[in-house]
Amino acid sequence: MGCDGGTIPKRHELVKGPKKVEKVDKNAELAAKWKYCALSQEKLRRPIVSCELGRLYNKDAIIEYLLDKSAERPNAEAVTHIRGIKDIKELNLTDNPAWEGERRNTKGDRYEDIHCGMFICPVVGLEMNGKHRFCYLQTCGCVFSDRALKEVKTEICHKCGDPFKDEDIVVLNGTKEEVQKLKEKMEEKRVKAKTKQSSPPPYLIFFFCNFSFFVH
Repeated sequence: MGCDGGTIPKRHELVKGPKKVEKVDKNAELAAKWKYCALSQEKLRRPIVSCELGRLYNKDAIIEYLLDKSAERPNAEAVTHIRGIKDIKELNLTDNPAWEGERRNTKGDRYEDIHCGMFICPVVGLEMNGKHRFCYLQTCGCVFSDRALKEVKTEICHKCGDPFKDEDIVVLNGTKEEVQKLKEKMEEKRVKAKTKQSSPPPYLIFFFCNFSFFVH
């Protein structure tokens, strides 16, 4: 049946299958960023850290990388900007009570919800699963949804009470544009730090100025 006797197939009948598969793949890829280490591709497990570009890693994977940067790794490009332990921040995450972990589908006979996040926003309860924008604070490492930071304006961390500024907020698993902005911010910060290190301390400038005065 179909395509005979002059019938013409509708557009949605021709493209429905491929579009659905593509959508599922994109959803799975997005969800994976919130459940797997960006370096080792192993499931995220505490302690979990993030870099200045907002990627998620298992801390032990980063330490192994820093101890031996020459070793071949399939996702080494995800950590080339990490020079040392100071370039990462251990995250203070809030567990999701609905997350059952490996116990959820041990027999393989239950539906696996790829969007069930391991962690949630401690303020508004949104799941950290890729559907909602999340950020962390570089000052303390606490993680919140972007909605919480916008709806409840404060200069003190909602979770630990430490003070922070807008420039301390880093978007987790952001878009290409957001990652590019974070990269520019990171590079600018490093240039300033390098310039500061190369400049003589104020007390030396004072000493040389006074020494020059007495010589003359």
